[in-house]
Amino acid sequence: MTATHEQSRNRWLVLAIVSSALLLIVIDMTVLYTALPRLTHELQASASQKLWIINAYPLVVAGLLPGLGALGDRIGHKQLFLSGLLVFGLASVIAAFAPGAEVLIASRVLLAMGAAMMMPATLSIIRLTFEDDKERAFAIGIWAAVASGGAAFGPVVGGILLEFFWWGSVFLINVPVVVLAFVVGARILKKHAGNKAQKWDLIGSAQIMVALIALTYAIKELGKPQADWMTCVITLLLGTGALVIFVRRQKRSAAPLIDFALFRNKQFLLGVVAASVMSATLIGFELVFSQRLQLVSGYSPLQAGLLILPIPLAAFFAGPLTGSLQPRLGTARLLWLSLLVAGVGSLTYLFIFDGDVLWWSVALAVFGFGAGAAITGSSTAIINNAPASRAGMAASIEEVAYELGGAMGVTILGSIMSVIYTMKLVLPADTTLPGIVHDSLDQARLVAEQLPPAQAERLLSLAFASFDDAFIGVIIGVTAMLFVTAGVVYGVSLRSAASAGHGLNPGH
Repeated sequence: MTATHEQSRNRWLVLAIVSSALLLIVIDMTVLYTALPRLTHELQASASQKLWIINAYPLVVAGLLPGLGALGDRIGHKQLFLSGLLVFGLASVIAAFAPGAEVLIASRVLLAMGAAMMMPATLSIIRLTFEDDKERAFAIGIWAAVASGGAAFGPVVGGILLEFFWWGSVFLINVPVVVLAFVVGARILKKHAGNKAQKWDLIGSAQIMVALIALTYAIKELGKPQADWMTCVITLLLGTGALVIFVRRQKRSAAPLIDFALFRNKQFLLGVVAASVMSATLIGFELVFSQRLQLVSGYSPLQAGLLILPIPLAAFFAGPLTGSLQPRLGTARLLWLSLLVAGVGSLTYLFIFDGDVLWWSVALAVFGFGAGAAITGSSTAIINNAPASRAGMAASIEEVAYELGGAMGVTILGSIMSVIYTMKLVLPADTTLPGIVHDSLDQARLVAEQLPPAQAERLLSLAFASFDDAFIGVIIGVTAMLFVTAGVVYGVSLRSAASAGHGLNPGH
């Protein structure tokens, strides 16, 4: 049997391999959310370290994706995919047994390197493996469902593992999947020679990574109660400068990492915007939601994970359904409707989050359904509106939008929570406590463990109330972002329809 026939026969196994790798990548975006309170306590991580434990992964992934996508085109996607699996597996072991926050942050960077090597290859391998258009559309639909539901499923996985094992298990669980995917993938994935003429712009990749990390750090610093303005200005200038240099370099390059001409297509641009906003709101929402369930409501990690379950289940269901409805609804209508549905879900939750679990679970399901539909619609808008010669580049841009959106969601919404919590926490004048109680609820709980029962109860009561005020502020921010983005997509659709008379419009 020829290699081509063998590849065709095993195409569904190929889909399972790349989907399992993608699932690991997106779950690692959010799996720490249920583990974060316990991890913070055991590693004695500061609020800044806690933020970077989460942010290091998506930031580095986003920065490396454009360069590694081009590298895959040069050396072949199978080789880069398998190499990424090895790096990801090694990093998972280091993270699982990290003795301190610094080692954990470093291992998250290594995890990101492995993820960035694999991620563009997953979609490229699917496109090369499935020759039938209908089968390829179904396979990409599965890919999109995993991408949209996987991140939301992370806290559930974390909660289940933490019920029975230590926090490092959320990383160690990656290892058997990596080993199986590597062994099977090495055997059945078809090897493509790649395009040796394709240049790999290492300098450009470094520039965009520096830009993303510096700009996000500046935003994070601004969100602190006592911001270091000098640090803010320096990192903001560094990030902006690196971004400007990167853009100029790409415009002069004959083989750019990112062809900015793609963004002239309105559907492509709206797909990128919708993907970024939906990823930011989904991941930011889950971060604060899972912390409230554990730190304020007193649920165990497993209980918290199960209570989050309506979001990923609805997102998984929305992916294939959205794919089948997209031709009738049109890309633009699908985008603004799905964002609107997600906003309605978060707004409904805002009014009933202190009520019966059944009702706010319904609101979470509505939010999750809208999220899954929006991410699938965004993928369709981005991939379908790029020429075939730029398909790999479009896939990298799509994945950067998801990863960067998630990182910005954690940064912006986390900063909103930190600012409101600090402003609202007012201790009695006769109370003398360390200043770190104003840093976060985690720190307040650590201090309370060292206090007499009556004083600890008073501190926690005030801290819980302040956290809830901050939580409400974050949900308002999530809802506003979704509604505003839905309005922008709808408005651009109307203007495009009016000026062109065809193409992008709110109904087609």
